[in-house]
Amino acid sequence: MAEAATGAVRVEKVRGRSALTRCFARYPLKLIAPSKVGPASCDAVWLYALTYGGGIVSGDTISCTVSVGDECTAAITTQASTKVYKAVDSKCSEQLLEARVGEDALLAVIPDPVTCFSTARYYQKQVFQVCANSNLVLVDWFTSGRYESGEKWDFSFYKSVNHIFLEDQPLFIDSVLLEQGSNCSIAERMQEYNVIAMVVLLGPKLRHIQDKMQEEVKRLMSGQLRPPTSGGSLYTMRSQPPQRPQQPPLVASCSLFGRTGTGVVARVAAVSTELVYSFLRHHLAALELFIGASPYAAS
Repeated sequence: MAEAATGAVRVEKVRGRSALTRCFARYPLKLIAPSKVGPASCDAVWLYALTYGGGIVSGDTISCTVSVGDECTAAITTQASTKVYKAVDSKCSEQLLEARVGEDALLAVIPDPVTCFSTARYYQKQVFQVCANSNLVLVDWFTSGRYESGEKWDFSFYKSVNHIFLEDQPLFIDSVLLEQGSNCSIAERMQEYNVIAMVVLLGPKLRHIQDKMQEEVKRLMSGQLRPPTSGGSLYTMRSQPPQRPQQPPLVASCSLFGRTGTGVVARVAAVSTELVYSFLRHHLAALELFIGASPYAAS
């Protein structure tokens, strides 16, 4: 069995500012902490997580723990999509993240998508421990594979689990599982969509972003899913052959979670990665105020 790669990150207040007080990683995981991402006035620590070789090899297990101290701000991202290579002997590649977010702290997990190659097997689990006034941004998304090269939903197994606990009590539990079946393939179920994404916004600092995203998603979908109208008579409409409804290139939904509705989860399906990048860029732009840069701005 492959040895588990381990990473450990701690962000604490040092002289009144968020500072990286621990950053450890072992092969094949690598953590890069740039000295400056946003303006000097911004109090945020940035981390880039990547793997040597540009992807996750079959059988690899990569685990990482993150601690964001009280009143601190941290952003974790990637430099490109996380590639999961073909499975060898049905071995599964795994990524595990365990994070703790302190009082009045903010953690933004804003990676590029996971892209599984043909026959790949991938499992990831992310667990977040938060306080009553913690703030969390979580983007979890994946593509159908190298669909521009003809690999469309050709991987064998994909599972992503996200748990958020508020003072050891379950607050948000989500699981996505895609597995090739004998009766129906993943590609047949997904039809023309190539990207699936989930965005979680939790905490008082993010209330404005939550409200705006809910309003705009509702407006977007009410326009896209409104049934077409016709100026003809009822008889004219009946004489027309039935038409298959055209699927919109991007569909999205928003819902609240938590006892007092402190969290919002948005789910997106799109025909292309570019459409989801645009969605994330637009709806998360206001995070620049907290983390010093607009997520996905260069994508």
